[in-house]
Amino acid sequence: IKGPVRGMWAFFILLPFGAAAAFNLPALGNATIGQIELATVALFALVIAAPGGPNGVLGSMRVEQPGFILVSLFVYCAFSSLFFPLVFAGDTIVYSLSRSANDNGIISIPLRFGTGNITQLFKMLLSTLAFLSFATILRVRPSSRAVLTALIVATSVNALLGWIDVISASAGFDWLLDPIRSANYTMHVSVYMAGVKRMVGGFPEASTFGTFSLALFAFWLHYWATSGRARLAPWMLALSGIAVLRSTSSGAYVALVIFAMSYGGYMVVSRIRPALRRRSSSIAVVAFVVAWMAGLALIASYQLADPVTQFLDRTLFDKVGSDSGVERMSWNAQAYRNFTDTWLIGAGLGSIRASNWLLASLGSIGLIGTALYLGFLANFFLMRAPADDPELASVAGALKTACFALFISSMLTATLPNLGIFFFALAGMATGLSRGAKLRATPRGAMGNRAFNP
Repeated sequence: IKGPVRGMWAFFILLPFGAAAAFNLPALGNATIGQIELATVALFALVIAAPGGPNGVLGSMRVEQPGFILVSLFVYCAFSSLFFPLVFAGDTIVYSLSRSANDNGIISIPLRFGTGNITQLFKMLLSTLAFLSFATILRVRPSSRAVLTALIVATSVNALLGWIDVISASAGFDWLLDPIRSANYTMHVSVYMAGVKRMVGGFPEASTFGTFSLALFAFWLHYWATSGRARLAPWMLALSGIAVLRSTSSGAYVALVIFAMSYGGYMVVSRIRPALRRRSSSIAVVAFVVAWMAGLALIASYQLADPVTQFLDRTLFDKVGSDSGVERMSWNAQAYRNFTDTWLIGAGLGSIRASNWLLASLGSIGLIGTALYLGFLANFFLMRAPADDPELASVAGALKTACFALFISSMLTATLPNLGIFFFALAGMATGLSRGAKLRATPRGAMGNRAFNP
């Protein structure tokens, strides 16, 4: 009703409901189509149905834009998913997902074409459509206010669901969130760690909740550091930061540390730039002091407090040697073996599972597909927003920062090459804002944009 610009928050309000299914597909291995995936189709339909919609989407696929590389990547993924499992059938052993009675988990089988190839190709298509939709919408109407509203809604709903999850469990109402946990995933929603209930919110497990919260934290951190109109940003930053810490996800913790070090380093290097705001340089100093004090507190607590010792051992220090850590390392080793067994071509999208984005990509879509993926990421992260609109540049930079945090997490724990609808939605928004600001400054670009009216 509101349209894809004013109603952008309606799409983002569904993102925290990661365990909510629109419907399940028994004929396709009982795969799940989530609510956000159905919303992605609806959003793309709105874009295509708008006056000049097809031309607008084609404009987001120009050769010099990230959209062109992404579409090329999807075409290659489709080819790999449909043909590579047939070409290399039986030539290598793969770790694949079994949904038989939803309890078999990852199994080791000879490579063959299966329902996973179809479902993962469909999900890669959805990610591509999410990128093209947002890149097209915001290229025509580069509204930083609509983006901020959407992220405020996503952050608030995510935090609300997280605390409902924890409080309802402590009060004995574990069933309270069951209506939104309808997807055909294994639900790790009642797990305690050192006596602490893991916060999962609307997601099926703590790791996905922690990763989602980390991306929100990264967005608000950069926006607060670079924007002069960030009144709500500190509150959103606090909500998302607490959610990351409360998730007790080891993957989210490690990703948070790597992100903080990388972002802090970026801030320190950027201090040589005259345009850097005073708030940005202060963050680097404060982050260093807080990290140093937190490190001392953790060391002392680890040595003196037994509950803290148990918690840190289970979440971090003993993680690699645990059964889960050993199993995930075996997935990575087998993914690399799949890469070499298939002559560096890959076993096909959806054929294998790993625990690292790079190895999952190499094992699935091979050297060519991974090179296309890296080309898209490089093109996207090196893209710059015009400096004549500081607020828009700040929002676009915050979106890219959130994508960077998601990519760090994927390098640690991703089982598949697809970085997810959330990543590509953020990337599409950043691309649309940056491209839209540039076109708005040129009469020819402004006239071309008026042909599409979302």
